[in-house]
Amino acid sequence: MSGKSVTKVWARNRRRNWMSALLASCVLVTAAAPWCSTPARAEADSVIKPNTPTSQRIPDFVSLVKQVKPAVVSITSMIRADAVEGDGGGMGGMPFPFPFPFQMMPQPSHQTIEARGSGFLISADGYVVTNNHVVKGATKVTVILDDGTTLPAKVVGRDGKTDLALLKVTTSEKLPFIELGESDDVQPGEWVIAVGNPYGLGGTVTAGIVSARGRDINEGPYDNFIQVDAPINRGNSGGPLFTQDGKVVGVNTAILSPSGGGSIGIGFAIPSDTVRNVVEQLRKTGHVVRGYLGVNAQVISPVMARALGLPAPATPGAQPIGALVASVSPGSPAEKVGLKSEDVITDFNGQKVSNPHDLAVRVASIAPGKQATIGYLRGGKAQTATVTIGDLKTASSDGSSGSNADVARGQRLGIALAPLSRDVRQQLGLSADVRGVVVSDVDPGSPADQAGIRPGDVIQAIGSQAVDSPRAVVASVKAALAAKKPVLLRVMRDNQSLFIAISPDGGNNAPPSDDGGDDDDN
Repeated sequence: MSGKSVTKVWARNRRRNWMSALLASCVLVTAAAPWCSTPARAEADSVIKPNTPTSQRIPDFVSLVKQVKPAVVSITSMIRADAVEGDGGGMGGMPFPFPFPFQMMPQPSHQTIEARGSGFLISADGYVVTNNHVVKGATKVTVILDDGTTLPAKVVGRDGKTDLALLKVTTSEKLPFIELGESDDVQPGEWVIAVGNPYGLGGTVTAGIVSARGRDINEGPYDNFIQVDAPINRGNSGGPLFTQDGKVVGVNTAILSPSGGGSIGIGFAIPSDTVRNVVEQLRKTGHVVRGYLGVNAQVISPVMARALGLPAPATPGAQPIGALVASVSPGSPAEKVGLKSEDVITDFNGQKVSNPHDLAVRVASIAPGKQATIGYLRGGKAQTATVTIGDLKTASSDGSSGSNADVARGQRLGIALAPLSRDVRQQLGLSADVRGVVVSDVDPGSPADQAGIRPGDVIQAIGSQAVDSPRAVVASVKAALAAKKPVLLRVMRDNQSLFIAISPDGGNNAPPSDDGGDDDDN
């Protein structure tokens, strides 16, 4: 190597050494000499450094799957074609094919459709949890155990509001079962596995993480889903979602699929805390009873918050917290404890209330007759009240409770009615000139359910008689029944009118079979 080359190398090294010394001195004197700081150094103090072990690896689920898989079952339902058509195939244009992933198989007969889903055993004596939409309208339900054993199943009860159903199979042997865990303990980022019957393949295992909690996908009044990225496909409906302790924290129910196809990594499961409450009631009585408070609440906008003198959110630009009481139903539990319009409910039974949906979910989970504490703001001042929760099913359309409840539900037709308030019109996308009464609830298995009436339908006329209040509907229904005729309803659904005839004895529909029909006694 020439001297010239050596010199150049040495000069470069000397410059490097000089720079290294300067940087080293900066480390020692940065606090006293700000000129030594660099952007990287300045930003280092704000860098988030997760406390994650470097040796952490993806978990092995082999042992877990061996333990839980024997309790997961496949379900085949023979469903009336009219019950499937009544579901509309979607959610008003939303990209959720809900009820989703159950698989329909074509049949030679046009009377029934074979649907396949999943479920899981929760007791040794044969109780099985699945989705309501897997067995709704079924004339026959069959459960296939993990070992291939096929058993006829009876529908103990269904709950359309949470999309849950409880089945019962009978066998001389004790069956393997799994326990419900605590969904409130589940955290985003936690590993979960789904087991089910996608596309009729039988026990299939997929894994992923919890993506989010408390998702409201606008499917029902009590949406509170766990979002997961574990692949869920057609046939997974009703199957369990496990955490690594082998307990069920969710029931797989729906997916987001803009194309209507398979999984894109956005799935939804009903939390086990909801499942536990619903299943216990279905097991005891065959139906679900929900708490009732009697307030019409709405979301608080920033402008409303300022007008009401509410404290500013801790985070600038954040949505104000709480449920603004727009009105209180006469005779309701809320009225009895003195709640008023413009009150802002912030807590319910020790749990924060972020919005009206939170409030609805929490109230519904309390058994009628039990007491609950309500925290609220009135004129900017915090107050509390202790309320005795009412029964949603026996609350009449005007909010009162008592002997009018049975009449308000349509003389055993199985429908609950409510007036078309401003908020209801907004939710249903109805213009101010639409007249009628909205169906707020339909009893599973009732004549109205069998005829295809759905929550959200707007009854505009009974026969040729226009109706614009729940009491008018009740009066017209009574007149039709007195004449011993089916009740003919003109209904608006998705901004289109249609006629639906309801026979009080359900004689216009095929009766369920003994081994899997709808046995609700609501």
